[in-house]
Amino acid sequence: MDIQTAKQIRIADYLHSLGYSPVKQQGINLWYKSPLREETEASFKVNTERNQWYDFALGKGGGIIELASHLYATDHIPYILERIAEQTPHVRPVSFSFGKQSFSEPSFQQLEIVPLSSPALLTYLQERGINIVLAKRECSEAHFTNNGKRYFAIAFPNVSGGHEIRNRYFKGCIAPKEISHIRQPGTARETCYVFEGFMDYLSFLTLRLENCPKFPELDRQDYMVLNSVSNVSKALYPLGSYERIHCFFDN
Repeated sequence: MDIQTAKQIRIADYLHSLGYSPVKQQGINLWYKSPLREETEASFKVNTERNQWYDFALGKGGGIIELASHLYATDHIPYILERIAEQTPHVRPVSFSFGKQSFSEPSFQQLEIVPLSSPALLTYLQERGINIVLAKRECSEAHFTNNGKRYFAIAFPNVSGGHEIRNRYFKGCIAPKEISHIRQPGTARETCYVFEGFMDYLSFLTLRLENCPKFPELDRQDYMVLNSVSNVSKALYPLGSYERIHCFFDN
């Protein structure tokens, strides 16, 4: 992918593919809670006509290249274009309707979070090499309706009450999109292990259990799961309290 091709992607569609939806619309402007930091009021604007964004709290804005630069914390254009290209299969043209109720309705309706027990989901985890006891401890099961159809999936919680959801055929997020931070009880830990996705985290726990079966409860560190590389900026502040950070990322 080159720069001109990347610029053809609508920023609203790109943000939607990353799990971000606008809070409101004013004419040609869509307003979001910023994907670049924590906030309670939407101050991140996307001009759909110019395909430009502006974060009023940061005083920064631009096109999709500048947005990806902030999301991935780098100015290296080849890397930025590679990340955008990886996300392109998930980018789909979307339209947002903001009637009196529509913007507050969840994408996933009739949501239920229950203990993980579905034979189909457990079989999927086993095929991925994940220890089932660990999976039941770390995950739940989401039942929900989307576009009039009923689904179920593995649900992994984040720090804001949302969930990453996954089954054999689907990978998504029940908003809000956030990091997951697993802290050990007792004395604050000095080390944190960081993963991109929760399947990587479960794989790590499974491998550790297999190699240290006598001490499965031994946790000398906390854990963090980004749930998307777009959440890097959200991870920086809580990671600042650790003396050592070990990153277990793809590639």
